[in-house]
Amino acid sequence: MVAGEPYMADDPELIAGHLHAMEVLEDYNDGLAREPADRARILDQLLGAFGPESNFRPPFYCDYGYNLRVGARTFANFGLVVLDVAPIVIGDDVQIGPNVQLLAATHPVDAEARRSKWESGRPIVIGDNVWLGGGAIVLAGVTVGEDSVIGAGAVVTRDIPPNVVAVGNPARVIRHLERDS
Repeated sequence: MVAGEPYMADDPELIAGHLHAMEVLEDYNDGLAREPADRARILDQLLGAFGPESNFRPPFYCDYGYNLRVGARTFANFGLVVLDVAPIVIGDDVQIGPNVQLLAATHPVDAEARRSKWESGRPIVIGDNVWLGGGAIVLAGVTVGEDSVIGAGAVVTRDIPPNVVAVGNPARVIRHLERDS
């Protein structure tokens, strides 16, 4: 799964990992952990890494958690969905708008393979100081370069270089940004 090789979606070990994540996130999302520090403690235990001063507003959803690594001072607004069947790395100082989706999962084009429940995944990397606008979708295998901005509602189907603004479906670069000195 993590290596990008096809896997069976109904593997008992994967189901157990997913059920564990759902149980943890039920507590996270139902309001029992109201303070950011309490939420950070929960995510620090569930995720592969959850950087200091990071904050995800509930609701937050992920498949497993252990394949997601989040840097320092990263903020995610309401409704982040992360399908972390492959590694997903979110850098430092990232801003994530409401209802963003990071989708590392892929499915075969072949109908018989889909019926047989084969899936695969490819990693996603979100660089430092990226802003993902509300409703943006980042697909499997994509890297978004540092200091870039992804417009609201964009669907990112291929790598985005550093220091640009990208918008649309599929997302395309519309502007290059000056680097901070």
